[in-house]
Amino acid sequence: MTNLKHRFGIDIDGTVTCPATLIPHINKQYNINMTLQDVTEYDFLSGFPHPVDRAQFQAWFKENEPRMYEVSELAADAHRILTAWQNQYELYYISARGENVFDITKNWFDQFKVPYDHIECIGSHNKIAIAKKHGVEAFFEDKHDNAVEIAEELKIPVILFDTPYNQMSVPNNVIRVSNWVEANDWILKNF
Repeated sequence: MTNLKHRFGIDIDGTVTCPATLIPHINKQYNINMTLQDVTEYDFLSGFPHPVDRAQFQAWFKENEPRMYEVSELAADAHRILTAWQNQYELYYISARGENVFDITKNWFDQFKVPYDHIECIGSHNKIAIAKKHGVEAFFEDKHDNAVEIAEELKIPVILFDTPYNQMSVPNNVIRVSNWVEANDWILKNF
């Protein structure tokens, strides 16, 4: 029997999790008041009010990444919609998170009861090969260049969750949405 379910590729950070979820941790560490609106590039340092040593920031982030991911906040309506989708679609999460946080990531999904068929922490933003390998038919992303590359290379629709850091133009098969409700509306019309 062939599987008749459509398979979706879904990014985790900034897509399933709230795009601002890591900012309070950064603000506390650096004693600043950055907001998501301040982050105008896919790089937290773009939102800082003063220059910060990138290597030091990356070292701090890497060290604190497990704890920050453990307490990540779900994006609004993500749980409800993904739960509604679980019997109708296959949910393949493909994240740039490293393999070192796979267990924490899987535990987070289990703790928050976010349904999944597969979770992959690839340790890179290059998701094309993995998306192709798994034959995903649509992708959900917040990183602009990922969305554009996946859409152009795989010729599939990519749902781009609108944030201050992904405002550049997009091709026609990248569909910009404000939230999971809009993503769901688009999916229900097209799948």
